Amino acid sequence: MFRIGLTGGIAAGKSVATARLAELGAVVIDHDLLAREAVAPGTVGLAEIVEAFGETVLTPDGALDRPKLGALVFADAAARSRLNDIVHPEVRRLSAEREAKAAAADPAAVVVHDIPLLVETGQAGHFHLLVVVHTPAEQRVRRLVESRGLSEDAARSRLASQADDDERLAAADFTLDGSGSEDDLRAQVDTLWQRVAEEVAQEAEADSA
Repeated sequence: MFRIGLTGGIAAGKSVATARLAELGAVVIDHDLLAREAVAPGTVGLAEIVEAFGETVLTPDGALDRPKLGALVFADAAARSRLNDIVHPEVRRLSAEREAKAAAADPAAVVVHDIPLLVETGQAGHFHLLVVVHTPAEQRVRRLVESRGLSEDAARSRLASQADDDERLAAADFTLDGSGSEDDLRAQVDTLWQRVAEEVAQEAEADSA
């Protein structure tokens, strides 16, 4: 199995890159989706969040009110750290389950872990290849304002809560430029896939020698 860690700042273009990787045959494990699963109604994760932040972060039907919690943690580094301490261990458990399932189905699978906070959570050394989708910060702010409806202050707060671009780029084995068109980004992913195929073939040859 070949493991890729993929990350990038918010609104950098990761969703386009992961969609193309899935089309090419990769098994994509979306850690944002796992984070939602980790705090679904009835989970230990949600119970711990309520204990930490109070019942005001719940909707009337008992689910997590993500916008309300987000407003709390994106403005408060200590609160964000507390939330991460609750959610991240459970996400890693769920991720390991998904990866084991992929390996059982195909021992030669290429598994892509889409992790927004990969660098921030110290996971950079856990993959065969670390890929960063990079788009300049000001362009990402515009995308958040224009396509996601955030205020400029809220957009900048979201960016500030993540690793800075230099930190992500320093960890990258392969960088995808997300500042252009979606077609351009998909073409770069195709080039990345060729590199992965070559590395997988080399590993298979070494194993059989």
